[in-house]
Parts: sequence; C-alpha cells; structure tokens
Amino acid sequence: MLIGLSLLALIVVAVVVFFVIPYSPLKAKFNRDVKERIDRSSQVTGVLSYEEVEHLPLPVKRYLETCGYMGKPKSSRMKISFKNTDFKLSREKPMIKIDYSQVNFVQKPDRVAFIDTRMYGIPFQGYDSLLDGEGGMKGVLAKGITLFNETGGDMDQACLATFLSESLLIPDAALQSYISWKEVDNTHAKAIITYGGIEASGIFTFGETGELLSFSTEDRIYTSMNGDRQQVKWTALFSDYQTKDGRKQPSRLQAIWHLPEGDMIYFDGRDFRIDRFM
Repeated sequence: MLIGLSLLALIVVAVVVFFVIPYSPLKAKFNRDVKERIDRSSQVTGVLSYEEVEHLPLPVKRYLETCGYMGKPKSSRMKISFKNTDFKLSREKPMIKIDYSQVNFVQKPDRVAFIDTRMYGIPFQGYDSLLDGEGGMKGVLAKGITLFNETGGDMDQACLATFLSESLLIPDAALQSYISWKEVDNTHAKAIITYGGIEASGIFTFGETGELLSFSTEDRIYTSMNGDRQQVKWTALFSDYQTKDGRKQPSRLQAIWHLPEGDMIYFDGRDFRIDRFM
C-alpha cells in the first residue's frame, strides 16, 4: 500500500514538474525550424528604392512612402512578439489570453508561429507553420496531448493567405516574385501569392492618407471544435498607427472570421513588438 502511494506521489510530482519547467517539445520544434530557416537565408543588403516599387499599384506605393519604408534597409525576416493577446480557439470557446511569437521570412514564403497559454491551469500550446509551401496547424494540451493537427491542400492555401496578409509589414516580401499585384482603385489593391503549385489571393484596403487598413480573403477554411469546416471570408485589420524607428506601423492587429452566424474577432493584439532583420 505504501509503495503504491509513493509511486502515485512520484507520478504526481513528475507531472507537476513537467508543467512547470519551460521545456516544451512543440516549442523546441518551433525554435529548430526558425534556426534552420535563418541558417538557410542569405543576408540582404541595400535599401528599398523607388525603382524597385515602380511596378506596384498606386495605393501600395503610397503606403510605402507614407509609412516610411522607402530608403530604409532591406530585411530578410521579421519577428512579431505578442503579449497577453485576446484569442478564441473557436466560436464555441471563450476568449483567453495568449503569448504569441511569429517569424516571417522573405526569400521564400516561410512563416512559423507559436502560441503559449493555459486552459483551466493546464498548458496549451499551438504551432502554425508554412514551410517549403506546406502549411500546418497543431494544438497540444499539457505539452503532450495533441488536440488537433491540420495539414493538406486547404491548410497550404490558408497559410499562404496568412503570409500574404502580413507581407506589407515587411515590404521586401511584397516585392518577391511569388507575389503579384493588380491595381483595383485609389485605395484598394489585389495581391496573388503562388508557391509550390498553390495560389491564394486577397484585397488590401488603404486609407486616403496611405496607411494599410485591412486585408480580406476567401482562401481560408474555418474549422469549428467539432470538426465542421466551411470556407468563409477572413479579414486582418491594421489600426492605431504609431511611428517607431522611422516607420509608421500599426499598434493593433486583429483577425476576423466572417461566419454565417456573425463576425468573430478571434485575435486582438495590442501589446506587441515588430523586429526586422537584415
């Protein structure tokens, strides 16, 4: 009896320690993928010139000028770090607070993002990835129990659309050959991203003074917690512009699913930092 109780106590202690220690297999994979992509990337040189953006639609060029990207050093990758961000896993779930780190690369449309939070005191972590044209979304409870692991053609397209939505935060990505542009009108431009035989597109909306306001696409699939899937409009919002390091950039980023039952803002980031690297 005593031996059984001692064994149970050891198991409980081991579980508690595993929850408390910072090591996480999923986060370790995120870090490995980031390092591998950095090692693969070559350092960029030079500054963004007017000749390089001449082919872009007028509202995109106005945005780059208004927000101070012209004449600034080029970047090979971007890191955004969010703290205490409002997030919903699905319409059926309540809003929770998460920490969220992402890295976007330029030479190829690679993007990795890591979610770290707790649900009812239990660690929940998520990993979104677009690597070599293959998209994925994995959620893990208690660092070892996989709740979902989505892959396939729909996920490849959805992750490309997400990368595209963020491309103007690191405009060197918007100038790559995998993205093409079409002018719509004075405040709208269409962008198409093509990689690995997969294509996604969307519409960027700009203010009259040049700031990027939103990106909308029909190329993402919403999946509910019970596994139901539906293709609905998805929008990213950019607002509350502030000037940092000589660039005007949004200080609030939101993501919205336009569901038949009504719009759902599932990501609302206000406390974040954008770092760009040569």
